[in-house]
Amino acid sequence: MNQLQNFTKGFFRENPLFVLVLGLCPALATTTSAINGLGMGIATTFVLLGSNTVVSLISKLIPDKVRIPSFIVIIASFVTIVDLLMNAYVPELYEKLGIFIPLIVVNCIVLGRAEAFASKNDLPTAFLDGLGMGLGFTMALGILGAFREIAGSGAIFNYKFINGDGILVFVLAPGAFIALGYLIAFINRIRKT
Repeated sequence: MNQLQNFTKGFFRENPLFVLVLGLCPALATTTSAINGLGMGIATTFVLLGSNTVVSLISKLIPDKVRIPSFIVIIASFVTIVDLLMNAYVPELYEKLGIFIPLIVVNCIVLGRAEAFASKNDLPTAFLDGLGMGLGFTMALGILGAFREIAGSGAIFNYKFINGDGILVFVLAPGAFIALGYLIAFINRIRKT
């Protein structure tokens, strides 16, 4: 697989949210708006890039018995960096995302990419994989957040363009499942044609 295909698989062929259906907890809980979805996606992308890079560099040095715990410590280090940076520089977004920032540590996308891909590939390949998967996840969260924000409140990026109220269920927890179901059905339809 060439580098471009490796990079773009996170957008289309293996999108973590719409195709692999991974990372549902942050996807459903934080995407009440497009800004929240993009914020969570960018935080996850940073962690993916950092952890894939470090895991690729030191994977040959880690004994098999402590491989997974070592990966979790590496991921937790990058999540701590993101947590502190977001709290310092974007406190309003940090407050909205709340507990879901520290939960990136146990996000199956991040640990799965470290274990299945970064530990078995060279640095440039692992870096591009992390970037592609992270940007694909960010794109998916942004789309889901935008869909829910438009349907739920008639606004996008806090800019109201539809008079009146939206469909309240889309800004509530059940609306996340409904919106994700519609988006996955739409994407599956496109992929089949």
